[in-house]
Parts: sequence; C-alpha cells; structure tokens
Amino acid sequence: MIDVVLPQLGESVIEGTVSKWLVREGDVVAKDQALVEVATDKADSEVYAPAAGRIARIVAAEGQTIPVKTVLCQIEEGATAAATSSTTSKAQPAAKEMVAQGNGSRSATGAALATPTARKAALEHSVDLAGVQGSGEHGRITKTDVLRVSSVSTPSSNLPATPPQAGAPRPSGGLPQALTELLNQAGGFVPPVPGKGFGSFKLPAYKPHDGDNVIPFTRRRRITADHMAYSKVVSPHVVTVAEVDLHKASRLREANKDRFKKEGLSLTMLAFVVVAAARALRETPDLNARVLEDAYVQLKDINVGVAVDSPDGLVVPVIRRADELGLRGIARAIDDVAKRARAGKITIDDLSGASFSITNPGIKGNLFGGAIINQPNVGILRMGEINKRVVVVEGPDGEDQMVIHPLMYMALSYDHRVVDGVAANSFLWRVTEIVEKGEFEV
Repeated sequence: MIDVVLPQLGESVIEGTVSKWLVREGDVVAKDQALVEVATDKADSEVYAPAAGRIARIVAAEGQTIPVKTVLCQIEEGATAAATSSTTSKAQPAAKEMVAQGNGSRSATGAALATPTARKAALEHSVDLAGVQGSGEHGRITKTDVLRVSSVSTPSSNLPATPPQAGAPRPSGGLPQALTELLNQAGGFVPPVPGKGFGSFKLPAYKPHDGDNVIPFTRRRRITADHMAYSKVVSPHVVTVAEVDLHKASRLREANKDRFKKEGLSLTMLAFVVVAAARALRETPDLNARVLEDAYVQLKDINVGVAVDSPDGLVVPVIRRADELGLRGIARAIDDVAKRARAGKITIDDLSGASFSITNPGIKGNLFGGAIINQPNVGILRMGEINKRVVVVEGPDGEDQMVIHPLMYMALSYDHRVVDGVAANSFLWRVTEIVEKGEFEV
C-alpha cells in the first residue's frame, strides 16, 4: 500500500486545501495520473499518482485543510480493474473518515472542519471553533453556526482585564496560533482582534441598506488579507522615498521599444527598475534577506518578485537570479509571467522564493505610496506614476537650466528589524543613480 501525501508545494507552503478529487475509491489509476486538486496560499496545483494501482482509500475530504506530508489517499500498487471490481462498490466516501470530537466534526489532523467564512466570523467574534456544533455537510461548521454561538455568549465583566503576570503566555485574542506563538516568544504586544478591538472599542453592527453590494471574500482575497495583516503586525515598516529623473532611461526606451516589440517584447520602465534594483541588491545584501527566529540571513540568489494582476487578484511571480539578466532578459521574463498570470496559468513554483519585491501600480498609480512588505522579504519597492515636470539641470556651460523631464517617485518599504536607515537609503540612492544615468545594455 502506497501513501500519497500532500507534497511541499513551494518554499513557504505549510498546508493545502483539498479542492476537488479527480478520482474515487476503487478507481484504477496510471502512474503520474492527476488524483486531486489542491489549493494553497500560493496557487492551485494537482497531486499525481506515484505508481499505477487502485485507489484503496481516500483520507482527506474535499474542503479539508491539511498540513504538508499528510496522507491524501492510499494506492494499492499493481491492482487491476478486474481485481477491484468486487470491492469498488464497498468504497466509502472520504467524508466518513471524519470523526466527531467534542461538539464539532474534526479532520484526521484534529482541526475543526469549518468553511472559510466561518473561520473569519470566529476570528471577528472571538469564538473557539472547538466548541461549535457544525450544521453543514459532514458536520462542517458554517458562519451561521458561529454567529449562533456568538449571540448567546455574554461577557463576564465590563471591567478591564487583569494584566498578565511576567513570564505568562499572552492571550491569543483570536489570532492565528502561529502568530500568537511568535508574539509570545518575542514578548510583543497582542494586537486588537479585527472587529473587536482590545475590548473597549467595538465596531457597530452592519445594517443592510437598499443598494448595498456585499461581496464575499474569494479564497485569493482572504489569503491576501491574512498575509497583509500578518506583515503589518510582524514587520516594523519604514518608508523612504526618492525622486527619479527618467530622462535618459526614457530616451533609451524610445530608441529601442520598436525593436523589442518586433521580438514580441514590451520594453517598459518596470524592466529598467528591476535591472537597477537587482544590481543595487547585490551591493546592499541586507535588503536581500529574510528574518529567522533569532537571526537573519543574507540570501545568495537575487530573486525579484514582480506584482502582476490575475483573474484571482494580485500575484507576485518571481524572476530568478535577476542580477544575471540584462534588460532584454528581464523584459522577456516580465512578459512571460504577466501573460501566464492573466491566463490563470501561473504555478506555485512561479510564486515561490522571492527575496525582494517590486510593485508597479500602472498608469493610474498616483504620485507614490508605501507598499506592505511581501513576507518573508524585508523590503519592497513601489513605483509611482510618471509625470513631466520642470527640473533644474546643469547645462554644457556649467550654468543651471530649467528643462522638462519625466519624473517618478519610488518608495521603499523596509523591515526595520534588520534593515537600518543607512542601508535602506544607500540601496534606494543606488537604484536612482543607475536609472538616472541610463546605465543599461540594450
């Protein structure tokens, strides 16, 4: 019997949600046949059969979230259709592998079975899912179940909570367990629970009105929300801004964009900035790093994540070893990942391993803005809109002259746990210098 487990689908992926089974118990499958679709916080992927045989048992049910290396199903290697015909009718659905524990249904890993909206509601109302009786399919907890429990719960006191004693674990306040443990280890404060505050402030309940449009969170939006909230809590963000004169870079682009277009490439200002940033990262290794528990590591490879739009929302595919690519190579890589993202064909590997990120808000991007760091990076560079403005330059005779040049603001958000202002400003100054001097090979 072969155990088919959830593989490590990306560097930072620790769990996945079973989206759809492509086979049933008793089915005979070939080696490398797709068995199940799995959704992670990076992208959707398929898990394939490691050997030919019969699906003897499906362990993980659709909708269940499980850690990596957890068994998805079991294959009886070498079994044929003839050998399995008598047992196929006896196959039991995976949902029956769920066991009741306490008030709610549980997965094989012991986690409460709940819908995404139910988990969000539990966080907002400080409801422990372990004590909720699920009314959904196979005992799954729904948002209605959470709100029912929340409505009958009453606070024991309106008095301020007693401060925790020294050395005692801090209360989670409904935060994800991993974040709570991190804050306890670091001795940091416990941030307010969304919609609940610290206990004294509470958001007013939403009252529907004619014309309101309630839009449920998609899986991608929920993941993005969790990621952004985590990043803002964990990383002390600092933003520094530089004004960049694009005169020489723009002239270089105008002189070469048609030639690039004939090769099927778009020569955008984003490509120039990625090239400049990759060079500057090699010179400023503290910006090409990630934080560990009690240290930080300067990463060898410079893998630049570039934010692009997709049908499911914003994704950040990675251009690997960007410092080894010239302007043409960067332009080709950006075109490739952008087209595949728009077509919904981006893979988990495309989204994993970024050591630094760059975001370009497009032609309607406004002056500048401070982006939220893409964890586990320690920095992200946000480009602003390009506008022609009057600037003062030194003329051939050494006299100051007023001219009209295209200008852009670039804002660097950096993690002050490991990046000091000197390193951050040196990095941004160097990016600006490379772009303004037009030091690019085309």
